[in-house]
Parts: sequence; structure tokens; C-alpha cells
Amino acid sequence: MAEDFSCAICGDRHDSLSRDWGYGLPDEVWALSEEDREGQVRFNDDLCQWGERAFIRCILPVPLKGADDYFGWGPWVEVDAEVFARYLELYDEDGREEPPVPGKLANKLEAYPGVTLGTRLLIQFQDPGERPILTLLESDKSRLAQEQRDGIDAARHHEILEICKA
Repeated sequence: MAEDFSCAICGDRHDSLSRDWGYGLPDEVWALSEEDREGQVRFNDDLCQWGERAFIRCILPVPLKGADDYFGWGPWVEVDAEVFARYLELYDEDGREEPPVPGKLANKLEAYPGVTLGTRLLIQFQDPGERPILTLLESDKSRLAQEQRDGIDAARHHEILEICKA
């Protein structure tokens, strides 16, 4: 993607666009009242526990065509207790050699109406200081899975930001 481009969506020229969109909490947790969240949920920027449920904040990269970069969705993923415990063990260590582990999407991505809460994906742990990377399953035929495999152009990048109101 060139630094300066003419947008097919709005017709304006842009120098660059935001390259990420993150979520503060899993959707179900965010839907709780503030009082319930404070009383029932433990969370920080990377980890969330709500009763017996555990969540990890990750990055779901979608390559940007023509650039050595990606648009990074920052959703939360629900994981089993064993996966959560292993992530905690590796939190300050390099987890890139670990095999991918399963998770379920815990945020609705507004730009992808066909992708729902609970969509199954794989989580690859990373270096300390880097959030785990998400990959949609090979069997997933959604637009998001296709764009993660093939990348998006500048016009689609802008469209995503317009949908998210970024």
C-alpha cells in the first residue's frame, strides 16, 4: 500500500490509515453493568477471567496488499482453563515454539457480519511483550478468513475503518 492514496470509498486522499482496531473486553463481559464487572470479573489489558471462563487478548492480522504490514484486529479469545494456565506459565517467556492452541472469538468484528462470537480459531503464543497471533481455520470460508489469507487493498482497509467508525 502506498503511503498516499486516493480512496475508492470516500474519494479523499489519505496519507495513512490506522492499522489496528482493538477491543477493551470480551463482548459478553463488556455487556455487564459496571457494578457486575467490578464484582465478578478480573482483567487487565491482556487477560480476563469471569467466573470459570478465561479470555486472552490477541492479534488477528490481515495483510495489507503492497505493504510489508498488516491491519491488526485486537479481539479477545475465550480459551479452556488448560490453555489459559499454559499462557500464564509462558507469559514472560518465548512461546513461539509452542504448538497452536484452540480458542473461540469473543468479540464481534463489525466489518465481518458472517463471523460470529464463538468462531473457532488457532492461537500461536509469541515473545514476551507481544500478544498471541490468531489464525482462522483452513476450513473457514468466511470473508475474514479469505482476507487473512489473501490480504486487503487500501480501499477495503478504509472501508473497515469506516464501518468501525475509526
